[in-house]
Amino acid sequence: MGKKAEAAKKLVDRNKSYTLDEACELVLKASFAKFDETVEVAARLGVNPRHADQMIRSSCSLPHGTGKSIRVIVFAKGEQARQAKDAGADFVGAEDLVEKIQKDGWLDFDSAIATPNMMGLVGRLGRILGPRNLMPNPKVGTVTMDVAKAVSELKAGRIEFRTEKTGIIHAPVGKVSFGADKLRENIKALLETLQRLKPSTAKGKYFKSVFLSSTMGPGVRMDTNEIASLVERR
Repeated sequence: MGKKAEAAKKLVDRNKSYTLDEACELVLKASFAKFDETVEVAARLGVNPRHADQMIRSSCSLPHGTGKSIRVIVFAKGEQARQAKDAGADFVGAEDLVEKIQKDGWLDFDSAIATPNMMGLVGRLGRILGPRNLMPNPKVGTVTMDVAKAVSELKAGRIEFRTEKTGIIHAPVGKVSFGADKLRENIKALLETLQRLKPSTAKGKYFKSVFLSSTMGPGVRMDTNEIASLVERR
């Protein structure tokens, strides 16, 4: 471990749970990379993803975006294709787009949107897009007739997330350059969305543990009791 990483690690008390405000400030203080690090939330939820009704997969619009330029493709024809282009989609197509991905192995994009009538065609790409979490899905709003809205939201910083086998969700909430205030608002938006998505069958404590970290920095444990009170006020 380098000297900077060691120094950053010493800033964090591993036995302490920090408030949202404290965690944001500490993550910024502990960041040391020369590039603008991404800040991420890792939340272990009180759900069992092996049960279909407790698998959480959705999206959230962050007030200040992610700080990343998102490349969006759209599978559509006719009027929806025109709307997607006007909304700023990076690539729009149908059979030609499927072929480009299937035969050429082209994957130079971050998110894919499709109109419902295109899913029969897009389904051919399941083995390619599925493992990379790029397959359009109605649960996260990427299978829709309102492609212009979907493109605009993704470009503005809408993130997608899903529970892993262990019940953990990883989600980017901005960049170190955002500063504490913008990060705080983005994190609250994510946590409030997760609270709204709490399955009715989930029992016990919902936010089991929540950590905040930058790309290179140490994880900062957040106070789950404070989180519960913050999200339940709404």
